[in-house]
Amino acid sequence: MNELAHQVLAERTVGAVDLPPAEGLDRALRHAAPAEVIAAALQIVGRERLAVVSSFGTESAALLKVVADVDPAIPVIFLDTGWLFEETLAYRDTLIATLGLRDVRSIKPLEAALLREDPDRELWFSDPDACCRIRKVEPLQRALAPFGAWINGRKRFQGGARAVIPVVEDDGSRLKFNPFANIAREEIEAIYAVAKLPPHPLVASGYLSVGCMPCTSRTSPDEDARAGRWRGRPKTECGIHTAQSPPD
Repeated sequence: MNELAHQVLAERTVGAVDLPPAEGLDRALRHAAPAEVIAAALQIVGRERLAVVSSFGTESAALLKVVADVDPAIPVIFLDTGWLFEETLAYRDTLIATLGLRDVRSIKPLEAALLREDPDRELWFSDPDACCRIRKVEPLQRALAPFGAWINGRKRFQGGARAVIPVVEDDGSRLKFNPFANIAREEIEAIYAVAKLPPHPLVASGYLSVGCMPCTSRTSPDEDARAGRWRGRPKTECGIHTAQSPPD
């Protein structure tokens, strides 16, 4: 970690709930390697208050490999929406075993919310934003309640709203670390190659970005990798990265 990062850490208020400002951390870490960002996050908040959020999607193994190299016991939150491909669930189990992840927590939506708002399992079609809210946004907010910071795998090269993400940002009541913000697609491929990471089973079938089954389609070579998500709709994000965490 560079000198500015040490300075930010040194100036923070001592205490379990006090965190340094995101802007200062982003300045300190904006050129740091992903492993350095994760190690800094771990030093700032501690293992008990830091979580990784992973979809176990097509590029997830790269981030999870770096996380495991830093500390395989960092909790990993996986949102099991009830609409995931069976291949994604199998891939989750494969990566847990391959990388030696010690604390993967599969979080599901509340049954009461599903019965109240999506009894016929057709909400994904009539109101995909509401479907994502009850199946992803609200479950993640509950899962993150004990944590002071979280790590995700968004990259600027994915485009759209992700093109300008910082390395560290304020997420309401907690910090949000984007250690892969600056990374290039070729670096992702290199992590897979060097570590001999297994690909997501659906990549070979043309799925370059995988989410919930009803809202994910194959992508042609001339399209953006996320073009197959919510195809034909203006929606580009599920909501977990566009809504800040509520105050604790």
